[in-house]
Amino acid sequence: MIEYDRFVLDNGLRVLVHQDHSTPMAVVNIMYDVGARDENPEKTGFAHLFEHLMFGGSIHIPDYDEPLQRAGGENNAYTTNDLTNYYCQLPTENIETAFWLESDRMLSLAFGEKSLSVQKKVVCEEFKEHYLNKPYGDVWHKMRELAYKVHPYRWMTIGKELSHVENANIDDVKAFFWKHYRPVNAILVVAGAVKPDDIKRLAEKWFGDIPMGEKYHRHLPVEPKQTEARRAEVYAKVPVDAFIKTWHMDARLEKGYYVADLITEILGGGASSRLYESLVKEKQLFSALDVHHWGSTDKGLLAIEGRLVNGITLEAAEQAVEEELAKIQSITVSENELQKVKNKTESMIAFEDMSVMNRAASLATYELLGDAQLMNTELGKYQEITVGDIQQYCKEIFRSNNSNTLFYHAQK
Repeated sequence: MIEYDRFVLDNGLRVLVHQDHSTPMAVVNIMYDVGARDENPEKTGFAHLFEHLMFGGSIHIPDYDEPLQRAGGENNAYTTNDLTNYYCQLPTENIETAFWLESDRMLSLAFGEKSLSVQKKVVCEEFKEHYLNKPYGDVWHKMRELAYKVHPYRWMTIGKELSHVENANIDDVKAFFWKHYRPVNAILVVAGAVKPDDIKRLAEKWFGDIPMGEKYHRHLPVEPKQTEARRAEVYAKVPVDAFIKTWHMDARLEKGYYVADLITEILGGGASSRLYESLVKEKQLFSALDVHHWGSTDKGLLAIEGRLVNGITLEAAEQAVEEELAKIQSITVSENELQKVKNKTESMIAFEDMSVMNRAASLATYELLGDAQLMNTELGKYQEITVGDIQQYCKEIFRSNNSNTLFYHAQK
C-alpha cells in the first residue's frame, strides 16, 4: 500500500506527498496534462519541443541545470502522446532549490528567438537521427498513419513531419505554453524523506501566487471502429525484412486494457512465451519478436513485430503468427498459464515501485488518470481476469477487419 497526502492549491495545482524516510533523498515530480495528442495536426511535435525548451531557462533563472547540480541534484524529462513529465532528485535538505526552479519554469519560460532556434535544431537533429536515417526508424510513423485515421495518435511525439518543428515560431510556442503549462493543468508530487506540512508550506510559498490559467478540456476526435483490414508495404535499406501488425484495443481504464496487457505477456513476454517458443526457437522464422502495447490513455494498439530470419518470406511469417493467434482464440489458456503471467505482472509492478523516483511518477500518472488511489487497487483488476476473459477478448480484437499489417522489405 502506497500512502500519500493530497491537497489542492487555490490556483488548482494538485499536490501529492509520499513519505519514505528510508532514503535521505527527495523527488520532485511535475506532470503536465499535455501530450502529442493535444497538438494542432498542422503543428505537431510541440509537446516534445517543450520538453527541450523547459530546460533552456526561465523568467528569473537563465540556467536550470547549474543550480540543481550545485544542490546535489539530477533531473530529466519525457513526453508521450498523453502527458509530459519533469522530475528531479536531490538531497532532502536542498529540496527548496527544486521548488524554486520548477515554480519559475511554471511561472514563465524565458521565451527568446535564440533559445527557440537552438532547441529547434536539437529536435530536428533528433528527428533525422532516430526517425529518418536510422534503419526501421519510420516503422511507427507508417504504422500509426495506417492504424489511425482521425485520432491524434496517428502521429508520434517527435511530430508528424520535420517541417512542423522547423517552422515553429515564437508566437506558436508562447500560445502552447500559456494554454497547457498552467497550475490548473499540473500535478506536483513530492516523495522521499519529507513531511506533508513542510511540503504544503513550500508549495504555497513557491507555487501559490502563479496565476491559475484556464483548465484545458479535451475534445479529441474519436477514432471510428475499424471495419476492414489495412495493409501497406515499404522498401528500405535495412538488413532484414520486418513484420509489424497491430490491432485496436481498449483505453487505459477499461477492462479490456488489463486483459490485453496479460495477452501480450502470454504471447510475447520473454523466452517462455508462446510466440517466442514457437516462432523463434522451434520454427526459426524470426530472429527477434516482440509483443507489446503503449499503455495509452485513449484506445490504443496491441502490436506484434519481428525481424525475419534470412530466407523466410513475410507471407510465411504472417501465416505462422496467424496460426498462433487462432490457437489462443480456439483453445482456452490454462489456469496455470494465466496465473503465471498474473504473478509476473504483479512482480513487475512491485519492482517498479521499489524506487522512490518511480513511486512519484506512478502517483502523478494515476492522479492524471483521475484517481491516485488506483496505484493501490489496480492489481486487483488483473487478478479478476479469467481464462474466459482472455479467450473472449482475443476473439474480439484479433479479427482480420481490426488489423493493420506492415511488410517492411529489405531492398535487395
